[in-house]
Amino acid sequence: MNNVTIISSEKNWLEQNAVNQLNQISNLPGVVRAIGLPDLHPGKTPVGAAIITEGIIYPHLVGNDIGCGMSMFMTEIEKRKVKVDRLIKTLERIGNLKEIALPETGDENLSLSLLGERPSPLGASLGTIGGGNHFAELQEVETIFAEEKFRSLGFDKNQIMLLIHSGSRGYGQTILDESIRVYSAQNGLSQSSEAAKEYLSKHNDAVNWASLSRDLIAYRILKAFGVSPQTTKLIDCCHNSVSVKESDSKLLYIHRKGASPADQGAVIIPGSRGSLTYLVMPKDNTEISGYSLAHGAGRKWERSMCRSRLENKYTKESIKSTKLKGRVVCNDTNLLFEEAAEAYKNIDTVIQSLIDFELINVIATFKPILTYKA
Repeated sequence: MNNVTIISSEKNWLEQNAVNQLNQISNLPGVVRAIGLPDLHPGKTPVGAAIITEGIIYPHLVGNDIGCGMSMFMTEIEKRKVKVDRLIKTLERIGNLKEIALPETGDENLSLSLLGERPSPLGASLGTIGGGNHFAELQEVETIFAEEKFRSLGFDKNQIMLLIHSGSRGYGQTILDESIRVYSAQNGLSQSSEAAKEYLSKHNDAVNWASLSRDLIAYRILKAFGVSPQTTKLIDCCHNSVSVKESDSKLLYIHRKGASPADQGAVIIPGSRGSLTYLVMPKDNTEISGYSLAHGAGRKWERSMCRSRLENKYTKESIKSTKLKGRVVCNDTNLLFEEAAEAYKNIDTVIQSLIDFELINVIATFKPILTYKA
């Protein structure tokens, strides 16, 4: 019986190498189902995938950035008062978020319950974005499709949103490395083993610290802007994790690698920095997709080929502007090319694939105003 499901459409670009990787994973002991989402693309393990197992956990399927995810905050910045040029100068001046002091332990407006209990395992990386496809982005509401649901989730179309994409930094890598070195975890960990219990305990710790770090990134950015650092966190979803699901009296383990949970409420699915971000509500029939959704557009080009394909199209300055009139602050020219809109799939096609499979309802879209990449 084929235990591989691909959530996609003819219009959606899908690399065969990623499908091949998914097929290989589906043959691992204990794998019940392997699901490729429309943002599926190849990696050390395929990204944009959900792997369901029974009786066994595979840490390498979650990967090294445990807890990586996205948090969307509603800021106290009013849409009509945004001064983009001033904000750009601020970000260019500070250069590094570490220059902005973290808040004191016990600040009631931040999730600081972990601080003070022990030193952060993220070390100096706590409250920083990281590289690659991680970012912080100011957004404004573009279109609302479900007004009542939009309001019930706490959104206000007159306020600026701040979307943070970041993870557990080096902490997740440490956990994965230890699991492989000590327990040969690439071969899987039996659910009843001490190794599995230890991995899950550290995994949960990384997920919590990654979420807290996104809170602190938001705090630092808004403080740098000289506006109120108070926010309302409306969405917080993890893309790299393993969670437990009970089905037919069996315990199943859902390994998500670059996949949004579809069993925890509304989620944010962004495109590239030059396209819209979607706020969606999962429908009730997401079992077909492994209780998971796409986490973004998904890469189309390898990083190594981006600059050669695009440097005749853009200058070092023009690549910092997008077709939606958004602006980008990033002091790494190579990263600007690697993260160009052309390097990613079409987010509208990805979303349409989810709609075609009756997995989501679209609530609203957001347009990027200013994207900050480390």
